[in-house]
Amino acid sequence: MTAYRYQALNAEGRLVRGVLEGDSERGVRAQLRQQKLRPVEVATANRSVSLSGGWRTRLFRPRVGAGDLALLTRQLATLVESGLPLADCLQAAAEQSRKASTKGLLLQVRSRVSEGHTLAYALGEFPQVFNDMYRAMVSAGEHAGFLGPVLEQLADYSEQRRYTAQKLKMAMIYPFILLGVALAVVIALMVFVVPELIGIFAHSSRELPLLTRGLIATSDFFRESIIWLLIGAAALVIGVRRALQAPARRRRWHGVLLRVPGLSRLLISMDTARFASTLSILMASGVPLLDALRIAGQVLVNLILREESQRVAERVQEGASLSRALGESGMFPPMMVHMVASGESSGALESMLSRSANNQERELEMTLGTAMGLFEPLMVVFMGGMVLVIVLAILLPIFDLNTMVR
Repeated sequence: MTAYRYQALNAEGRLVRGVLEGDSERGVRAQLRQQKLRPVEVATANRSVSLSGGWRTRLFRPRVGAGDLALLTRQLATLVESGLPLADCLQAAAEQSRKASTKGLLLQVRSRVSEGHTLAYALGEFPQVFNDMYRAMVSAGEHAGFLGPVLEQLADYSEQRRYTAQKLKMAMIYPFILLGVALAVVIALMVFVVPELIGIFAHSSRELPLLTRGLIATSDFFRESIIWLLIGAAALVIGVRRALQAPARRRRWHGVLLRVPGLSRLLISMDTARFASTLSILMASGVPLLDALRIAGQVLVNLILREESQRVAERVQEGASLSRALGESGMFPPMMVHMVASGESSGALESMLSRSANNQERELEMTLGTAMGLFEPLMVVFMGGMVLVIVLAILLPIFDLNTMVR
């Protein structure tokens, strides 16, 4: 059976939406009529994502947020561990979902499972929702007979990733708002306030102080070019984003970022923490090390680091230990390399990888907290300095007003 999304009119003439399972679109329409609903539109709940790319893929692919994915994974884990058949678990999870997109997605997965396919195979039809790591862990859990515990691990991982991402976003929201307000205030002063205040000197025959002339020139520039500046900034952002879509240009850009002092350490910490955490949970779920390295490498955002992870996998395949391969790369933090070596010698590699990821995330939070703590007073100093310059530019000719007025 296939999941269909419908729109229908009820007895009161109101449009209602939902998802139903049926053998065909005609059968779903018959079900709706039995429920005293008049069908308006019936279509497959989640169209195949194998469309030829472009806007069609983005338009028709199912959309499930990180929070919804963590929630449905937790629900599936609870249902599977209760002993229910997998198809019934998926049906129950779909019924509990309030979002039509999530419900339709689960019903589509259930239809594949009911046809005899494995859960990992069914999830593979929606790679934009369930990534390689998710599907590999589910596959390992199915083969080992521990699908419930693996889903629990996946839910924990998804929730922890979401929690960490939210903390980082919240830490950066206030400084960016402060920066935006500071720039908006300066531009407003230059465009609206300064011209009115400087107007009192327009008829003076004496030469104005250099600071005042500079302020007037800056104000005139903003007033005449503000629209073009905004258009140029928008065009620059769009142009850079399009240029970075090319893998070669994006790789060069990522290489430049890794050469910026301070920023490179931050980027490496973020990526390698995600890499270590993903590798840990994959290995704990029974995924072979080489496959785990290949999958974990895909979570690295920086292309240079991703290529290094591929070289690490090749070195491990040739017989080198993981710690030696990471150390020879030179791109991974020394503490992570030492902890991996300790885990290999003690037989607790998964635990040490997880601990390494937690340590890097804590250091990352402390670094960001320190940086944001310094950024806020710097913005206050910047605003105070700009206001001071404007005030001085206005007061200097006023102090000399008795000699300027004839």
